Amino acid sequence: MQSHRRKWIHLCTLGLAGLLTLGAHPGLMAQTYPNKPIKMIVPFPAGGTTDIVARIVAQRMSESMGQPVTIDNRGGAGGAIGADLMAKAAPDGYTIMMHNLSFPLASVAQTLANRSPFNVDTDFAGVSIAVYVPFVWTASPSVPAKDLRELAALLRGNPALQYNYGSTGPGSTMHVLGEAFKKEGKVNITHIPFKGAAPLKQELLAGRLQVGGDQLSSSLAEIKAGTLKALATTASKRIPGLPDVPTVRELGFPNLELEGWNGVFAPAKTPKDIIDRLNKEVIAAVRHPEVVKRLNDLGAEGVGSTPAEQDAMLRRQMDQFRAIIREMRLE
Repeated sequence: MQSHRRKWIHLCTLGLAGLLTLGAHPGLMAQTYPNKPIKMIVPFPAGGTTDIVARIVAQRMSESMGQPVTIDNRGGAGGAIGADLMAKAAPDGYTIMMHNLSFPLASVAQTLANRSPFNVDTDFAGVSIAVYVPFVWTASPSVPAKDLRELAALLRGNPALQYNYGSTGPGSTMHVLGEAFKKEGKVNITHIPFKGAAPLKQELLAGRLQVGGDQLSSSLAEIKAGTLKALATTASKRIPGLPDVPTVRELGFPNLELEGWNGVFAPAKTPKDIIDRLNKEVIAAVRHPEVVKRLNDLGAEGVGSTPAEQDAMLRRQMDQFRAIIREMRLE
C-alpha cells in the first residue's frame, strides 16, 4: 500500500513539474499568445497624437490577433507616469505601451536629475516604430509673428512681453525644445506644463497661452482652419501637407531639429517570440491600406520598423539631447 502511494506521489510530482516547465517555456507560451485581451498604455490623456495613433493601431491589431487591444490612458509627468507603470508590468505580452519622442528626452532629463523611476536601457523592450509624425511649433493667432524667427525677434525687441510656452510636462519634447529656443534665440519665455496635448491645445485656442508644440496630428485641423498658427516644424524637410511652414533649420535653429515618431514598447524580459509576434502585428497594422489612409489624414506616415531599428533611433535621440538637457539644468 505504501509502495503504491509513493509511486502515485512521484507521478503527481513529475506531472506538476512538467506543467510548470510547459508554462514557463517562452516558445510554448508564444504558441498560445494571445489568449486574453491586451492592454496598450498611452502615457498621455485622450485626444493627443499618441492617443489617436494608438487607437487606430490597436483597432487593427484587435481584428488581426483575435483579442481586444484596449487603450489605458495614464497621463502626467511628460509620459513618465505611464512609462513607469509599463516598466513594472508583467513581461508576458499582455501589457504594451505606445509612446513618442518625449520618451527618450524625458528619460534623459529624469536620469540626470537622479529621480527617474525607471531605466530606459533596462526596463523596456522595443517592438516597433509605428509611425513618423512631424513635430510642429504652434501659436495662438493673436501672436504677431508668422514663424519662429519672427517670434524670437518679437521677444528680444519687447523684453517686458510676458509670453508663455506650453508643453506636455517637465522633460517632455516641447519643454526641451522650448528651453533650447530660449538659449539659441536669446529670449525670455516662461514654461507652463500640461498633462497632455489636448489641454495644451485648448489653452492655445482660448488665447490664454501664446506658444506650444506637439506632434502634427494633434493640431493639423486647427492649423488648416486658421485657429492655430504653425511657426515651424522640427522635421528635416518641409511637410507635404503644410508646404508653407518652414523647418527650424531654415529659420536658423538647426539644433532644434528632431524627427517625431510613435512607437510600441513591451516590458523588458518579454520573450522574444512574443516580441516578434507583436512586431509582426504592428507592421501589418500600420501598412494596412485603411490604416495608411487614416494616418495620412492625420499627417502621419506608417513605418513598421524592427526592434533593433527602434532601439537605435531611441539611442540617437537620447545622445542628441543629453548635453543640452545637462547644460540647461532641466533637472
